[in-house]
Amino acid sequence: MHIMEGFLPPAHALGWSAVSACFLAVGLRAMARDLRLHPERRMLFGVAAAFAFLLSALKLPSVTGSCSHPTGVGLGALLFGPAAMVPVGFVVLLFQALLLAHGGVTTLGANVFSMAVVGPFIAYGVFRAAAALGMSRSVAVFAAACLGDLATYGTTSLQLAWAFPDPVGGMAASLARFAGIFALTQVPIAISEGLLTVLVVNAIARFHGPEQRNAPVFAHCARERT
Repeated sequence: MHIMEGFLPPAHALGWSAVSACFLAVGLRAMARDLRLHPERRMLFGVAAAFAFLLSALKLPSVTGSCSHPTGVGLGALLFGPAAMVPVGFVVLLFQALLLAHGGVTTLGANVFSMAVVGPFIAYGVFRAAAALGMSRSVAVFAAACLGDLATYGTTSLQLAWAFPDPVGGMAASLARFAGIFALTQVPIAISEGLLTVLVVNAIARFHGPEQRNAPVFAHCARERT
């Protein structure tokens, strides 16, 4: 993760680009609406974007020959909702493809779908479910960021398995192979990202600024015991 330039078949690259473009359009409207209603939250948007860019740019070599990295999208999903993170993730991934040779332009749609669509929506859903169960804010944030990270890599594994099914075992065998490659390093990275996101959320909470009042992470948690 991310899928490198030219790795996907053209039909898959175009298909994922079309799907991601739909989410991007919805996300741009959601971001514009949020900033129009709450212009004081521009600084937090910058924090979320910088957090995602920094963490997802940390490529850590894997013993399997691949590489892994945190995603950083869980924080933004909990601050602004998952739709608003799609354009943020798109910009992050585009900059990485153009400036860091991390990912690619032809595979941008697939990478956006896994990291900027699936990751934030899973993180947000997990947080809401954990909050509804009465879990503390810290536990809910940890679970959201950790599982959002793992969902991104699970989606990438599925994308690769679909594009390159195993000649014998088919897509299922290919999925198991790709997921197994990522899991060796991504599970501890996801746990670390969850812990780091808890620290950042708790640090933001100490400021008690007006830009936080409507953030999902502060508005929807049943308990805020940290």
